[in-house]
Amino acid sequence: MSKVLIFGNSGSGKSTLAKKYCLKNKAVHLDLDTIAWQQPESPDKPPMRMALCDSKQYIHNFITENENWVIEGCYADLLAMVIEQADEMIFLNLPVDACIQNAKQRPWEPHKYESKAAQDANLEMLINWISQYPERDDCFSEQAHIQLFNGFDGKKQMMTSNH
Repeated sequence: MSKVLIFGNSGSGKSTLAKKYCLKNKAVHLDLDTIAWQQPESPDKPPMRMALCDSKQYIHNFITENENWVIEGCYADLLAMVIEQADEMIFLNLPVDACIQNAKQRPWEPHKYESKAAQDANLEMLINWISQYPERDDCFSEQAHIQLFNGFDGKKQMMTSNH
């Protein structure tokens, strides 16, 4: 049985590592991006975070329905909801420059964007977001991720490179 949390800055390689881990260990993958945001009411409005109670219910259903799982994302608030059920944690704490390079080379993510062009149109905003990681003080910040990592008593590792 494996129950793994993978987290870090955007562009750190969370999804790639989660997919590899799931294939190797026959686990089910939950990308928190897919449950953290509501669809905007219209295309010209930015997406908003889903109510935490709704995300929590989805996570609860996911871990109840699956014996082996990997949950990955940059949302320390959502990861904290499931930390007690996890038996392993991987913190991808890559340098900001490496995360930006990964973001520039990211293949199209059809579960997040309707097209590669739509994804690429978001790249400048994403790079700005990634660069703010060390200074932010929200649930997406390096500070929040370090606190999450330090508060976990199970098997854990911090990776500073994708190699």
